[in-house]
Amino acid sequence: MAAPGALLVMGVSGSGKSTVGALLASQLGWKFYDADDYHPEENRMKMGKGIPLNDQDRIPWLCNLHDILQRDVASGQHVILACSALKKVYRDILIQGKDGARLKCDESGKEEKLAEVKLLVVHLTGSFEVISGRLLKRKGHFMSPELLQSQFDTLEPPSAPENFIQISVDKNLLEIIATIMETLK
Repeated sequence: MAAPGALLVMGVSGSGKSTVGALLASQLGWKFYDADDYHPEENRMKMGKGIPLNDQDRIPWLCNLHDILQRDVASGQHVILACSALKKVYRDILIQGKDGARLKCDESGKEEKLAEVKLLVVHLTGSFEVISGRLLKRKGHFMSPELLQSQFDTLEPPSAPENFIQISVDKNLLEIIATIMETLK
């Protein structure tokens, strides 16, 4: 398999996506994006009130993230994105955009397929108890701990043919980083 141009660190809220993603990006010299920073204000307000987001809330946000990944990868930049990406359809949007591999027309009117983002999915997994314990210790984050159960209910863990690895959050941060680095070799 060709080396991924982008890495998606996914999992439920509190699984450590941002921490793992930022540390990995600094070690690899890759660009880091935290998907939470790209939520529109309406989404943040909804989550802050304990209201789970629906697909209508998420799809424009995911399309925006796909466009950022596409732009950076096309310019030769390696990228790490920390994003919950709980459903397979969300990961598909990150890789292919909203309408599958979108078509763009060149000047002559010929349709040209846009390249997919080559993505390695790193799924951080843990039990509800471990992760809810972490969330309760978090301060100043807009995601309310009560929404965690809805995230576990929504979660569709990656499976073949997705390009992914699964890592338990029971490991310490250095073990998690080492496992990802080993996979990238």
